[in-house]
Amino acid sequence: MKKMMIGGLALALTATVAAGCGNKDNGTKNASSPSPSAGASASASATPKKNVTIKMFQFKVEIAEQLNKLIAEYEKQTGVKIQVETVGGGADYGAALKTKFNSNDKPDIFNNGGYSDLDLWVDQLEDLSDQPWVKDLVKGAAEPMTKNGKLYGQPLNLEGYGFIYNKDLFAQAGITELPKTLTQLEAAAKKLQDKGITAFENGYGEWWVLGNHFVNLPFAQQPDPNAFIDGLNKGTAKISGNAAFDNWVKLFDLTLKYGNKNPLQTDYHTQVTDFATGKAAMMQQGNWTQVQISKTNPNIKIGFLPMPISDDAATMDKLPVGVPNNWVVNKNSAVKDEAKKFLNWMVTSDAGKKTITNEFKFIPAFTTIPADESVLGPLAADIIKYSKDGKTLTWNWFKFPVGESSSKKFGDAMQGYVGKKFTKEQMLDDFQKTWDGLKK
Repeated sequence: MKKMMIGGLALALTATVAAGCGNKDNGTKNASSPSPSAGASASASATPKKNVTIKMFQFKVEIAEQLNKLIAEYEKQTGVKIQVETVGGGADYGAALKTKFNSNDKPDIFNNGGYSDLDLWVDQLEDLSDQPWVKDLVKGAAEPMTKNGKLYGQPLNLEGYGFIYNKDLFAQAGITELPKTLTQLEAAAKKLQDKGITAFENGYGEWWVLGNHFVNLPFAQQPDPNAFIDGLNKGTAKISGNAAFDNWVKLFDLTLKYGNKNPLQTDYHTQVTDFATGKAAMMQQGNWTQVQISKTNPNIKIGFLPMPISDDAATMDKLPVGVPNNWVVNKNSAVKDEAKKFLNWMVTSDAGKKTITNEFKFIPAFTTIPADESVLGPLAADIIKYSKDGKTLTWNWFKFPVGESSSKKFGDAMQGYVGKKFTKEQMLDDFQKTWDGLKK
């Protein structure tokens, strides 16, 4: 995402939250609810055909239950059936999706991350530029899925990540000032350790925690991330010897030194559960964990910390914020018109809008869906605050060559580093070889 895009997202978040603060019904009846004409589309304006079945293939395990409930409401209203298959939680969604298409079990609705991922799949995607919801997108949210002036995806939401921390455990350790630099973070970790508290719950058994989110930091902390990525593609820039990557390994080492035992055996569910039950004071994750954390421990007090790789406080006090993924429609689907009607209903109907915020706990990517921080939870509230203050970093893994393939290889190399099979130099050299081997 470009810097101008993040700025646009921040402005949109400000406006959306302002709308939500004055309305505790979370947008079911307010000034930003659809007009009568929009309401017609929200109810799937033209009555859908009966005995229609839409196949949906999606990766967000954390909303699987809530999505099924929303779909049940749509089925009740329209008679259209939607079969949902969820593949995530560490599984390779991209590989599973390719298998679906190769076996001729092609879904009608699926997920795409944009940028490199869009390039891979664009020949299979329906142009959604003419859809009613397009005019309501927050500024910049369409960028990852726009190619040659056409929009191919509907953004799921806005998300952010960093170190989620347990406020009570920080207080027990006597940490009164939240760390914003690498040195301050190590001091906080040592205070926690001295009190017998594990500082970091590292879910390094998940390649995407490493190969998407964690490795994004040295890309996002380049003076110009897009220029650096362009330089890697042209061969004029290198990962090995780059200052941001050298500094980033120091943070990597810090999480291992003060982290949980057996991080390579810790998967996503275990990581979030252990953190929510107070077994560690911090974990690298995003606001998508809010539902599971609250379900596991409704009384936990949490917030976000930045993930610093140096001692430049002004530069380090930022959170990565962006569009995590998008809904797309198979252009060759026999039921693509019904698929598009469902996506429109999901973001324009009262039931859909309420589910997106109240149940999914999503920060909306639409100006017509108010975001009430008291409903979304403290993690979303912190992301919104960082965005308002302009303290955000870009998401860059969808710009990697061949998208998820390179991220997976980065994750493999990082797991090798955790397991002491690679030195720092070998890991960074492996990153470079991966990039050079997959770039166009």
